[in-house]
Amino acid sequence: MGNRLTQIATRTGDNGTTGLGDNQRVSKNSLRVHAMGEVDELNSNIGVLLCEDMPADVRTLLVEIQHQLFNLGGELSIPGFELLKPEAVLALDEALATHNEQLPRLQEFILPAGSRAAALAHVCRTVARRAERAVVALGNEEAIKEAPRQYLNRLSDLMFVLARVLNRMNGGDDVYWKSERLKNA
Repeated sequence: MGNRLTQIATRTGDNGTTGLGDNQRVSKNSLRVHAMGEVDELNSNIGVLLCEDMPADVRTLLVEIQHQLFNLGGELSIPGFELLKPEAVLALDEALATHNEQLPRLQEFILPAGSRAAALAHVCRTVARRAERAVVALGNEEAIKEAPRQYLNRLSDLMFVLARVLNRMNGGDDVYWKSERLKNA
């Protein structure tokens, strides 16, 4: 794959199709292409998040996640191929445990707000959920491995936790939902 991208504007997609990694052409509106696009958008949003100040270990983790998302996109682009390994899911489980243990237990729902970095992490969380739904939809129509779905599920959880970590980075806190029900209780 090293020298495949020699020309970006090929015009081969002008008819509404795109090429997959196995050289078959499919509609740009196919479930597979939707899933690939959602993963690409998630990776781009993580790139925006990486423009913010954050702890070095969080930055390292997010860069590794970007590489794994590129693997996931590659796997989606080649039906039947495996690039995202189950170990990548385990790495997210470990990161979740590590970062979650330093946070106080939630007593109330939180808003996707706080610092700019935390708000961007929440955007990544929601895009990860959308990417997960797209992969599930694809899996309902075509055989795909379990790791892509599991990875996106864990990643959305991790982005929630990282948003909380980023809100606390400079002494801040989560922004709690002011529940009318709880206010009147």
